[in-house]
Amino acid sequence: MESKEMRAVYCDTLIDLAKENPAIMVVEADLMKASGTMRFKDVFPERSVDVGVAESNMVGVSAGLSAGGKIPFAATFGCFASRRVFDQFFISANYAGLNVKLVGTDPGISAGFNGGTHMPFEDIGMMKLIPGLTILEPSDPVSLEALVKECAAHQGCTYMRLHRKPIKMIYQPGEKFELGKGKVLLDGNDVTIIALGAILVPEALKAASILSEQGISAAVIDMHTVKPLDEELVLAYAKKTGCIVTAENHQVSGGLGASVANYLSLVHPTRIAMVGVQDEFGQVATPDWLQQYYKMTAEEIAKQATSLVKAKN
Repeated sequence: MESKEMRAVYCDTLIDLAKENPAIMVVEADLMKASGTMRFKDVFPERSVDVGVAESNMVGVSAGLSAGGKIPFAATFGCFASRRVFDQFFISANYAGLNVKLVGTDPGISAGFNGGTHMPFEDIGMMKLIPGLTILEPSDPVSLEALVKECAAHQGCTYMRLHRKPIKMIYQPGEKFELGKGKVLLDGNDVTIIALGAILVPEALKAASILSEQGISAAVIDMHTVKPLDEELVLAYAKKTGCIVTAENHQVSGGLGASVANYLSLVHPTRIAMVGVQDEFGQVATPDWLQQYYKMTAEEIAKQATSLVKAKN
């Protein structure tokens, strides 16, 4: 499958949106090169704001622009977009009922050599506590383009995790996406794998192939929007397969797995296993090594799924 650099797709999509909508703006904290938005500045210099290394100010400026009718896309590393600016984003943007599109780049292990200080395993958990906030993570270039457009059209604040590097395409160009509605990539009857993001969705598909060789039929869902969770889809597959494995590049205690488990515990108790970070900090290493260390792999997903299916039977 073709690969595309995710941050290039992000920038291209914003340029296309800005050509049609004069309200679209980009706000950065001295990371335009890292976020991939330098070309946006070249095309729309008057709609590009660099506040310097001052992420909280970036959110405050974005809130002010939103109050003036603009649609600001503000990006910085995910660790800064969550831990560092949480209060500003909570009060100045969300509590104020504004329309700020906050983007956290290099989520989880994709931070790689920037290490544990820059490795956000907790950003989803923090952002889930903000009332009414939409939280999402695209899994490939096609879903990224579509979901950036959905964010721009959505009235209200959003938080998007953005993998910056090249990612292989999962979807065909032109595939439609809707905030809050998961995508069924594979149907299955024995177990459901609900995955999130550019690292774990491809691993979920590989896991389904491994399971198929064992005679286990696995459904795979790309749950690109963590909040609002597609509860209707989760419930339908919980009833259909009787067990679920969640997979995410995040702490399982506060992320997708926790959301799925919390919902099903209230409406339809279901066997669940969670693949992701298990109450640990990040560390310095290559993303490939980190993926193995934190067991964010197809093999681990398949292992957990097999155990659930055996327990069910």
